[in-house]
Amino acid sequence: MRPLPPLIACILALLSGAAATAQAQTGAGAQAQTGAGAQAQTGAGAQAQTGAGAQAQTGARLQAAFQPYRLGHRSTLQFRFAFSAPPGQVPPPLISMQLRYPRGINFYLNNLGIRRCAPAALEAQGPRGCPRNSVMGYGVVTTGVVLGDTEVQENAPITILRAPERDGHLALLFYAEGTHPVVTNVLFSGLLLSASEPFGGRVQIGVPLVETLPGAPFVSVIQLHATIGPEHLTYYHTEGGVSLAFRPQGILLPPTCSGQGFPFAASFAFSNGTRALARTTVRCPAGTRTVSGRGRPGGGRGRRRRPPQRPGRPRRRGRAPASPSTRG
Repeated sequence: MRPLPPLIACILALLSGAAATAQAQTGAGAQAQTGAGAQAQTGAGAQAQTGAGAQAQTGARLQAAFQPYRLGHRSTLQFRFAFSAPPGQVPPPLISMQLRYPRGINFYLNNLGIRRCAPAALEAQGPRGCPRNSVMGYGVVTTGVVLGDTEVQENAPITILRAPERDGHLALLFYAEGTHPVVTNVLFSGLLLSASEPFGGRVQIGVPLVETLPGAPFVSVIQLHATIGPEHLTYYHTEGGVSLAFRPQGILLPPTCSGQGFPFAASFAFSNGTRALARTTVRCPAGTRTVSGRGRPGGGRGRRRRPPQRPGRPRRRGRAPASPSTRG
């Protein structure tokens, strides 16, 4: 990643005014609160796990949705995750995450990302250096950093693009454009991998550490909202020398929905060694006939029923004994 330019003048003035009092918290007097197996839980079952018994104060929440939401039709996947921290603090810098998506969601049976974007071209020129037909979605990331006694936040747009396959796996590129207060562009990648039940796959993403000023904390991710699908996308193809616009196909949803809905889960790793987990479920559409068990509508496997008995014919429970023969 290229070196980052200094912050704007007001941030520098803030740092200079607080330099006499703001120091890196070290030693036993400035450690995270500890406890045997302490955990922090927030939102939809989010947990923070730490080593050496140190208590983590970072919570995670996950949301997901389909738009439009019609089973058996094309759709755009919307997802959002957010972190929480004690007042006056920001979450630890995020270094990696994995988003698990439901079984039956297929990212391949569509024409999203029909072109590929080379990482070198994206880093050198930004999204304009890549084919328009390589864009798969957009988003916004909110980042923050504590400078002195002040928390500074920034909203940066994100472009999600299709990258060349890696080891046979679908690859993604995420490009965040920061303008204020940190003027920098951040490039990171993702890979679609397999996942165990009840999930159909997972997106594994590595997040680089972003510097602010020498000796200052790294930038922290506070929340991210993004979409993958045809929403807000326009592709182009040339026919007879004329460039024609069209809307790409979306992600194909399964034709049925189980009684539990569509589960999503996310795991996050932070630079201080802590982790967080979050889960959510997209409920089945209203009025949908749910499927459970082995594809049977409405309920479990059930018992096999005998066909109804015809009226007037008593059911025979065994062979009748033979009548004795008589001699004439």
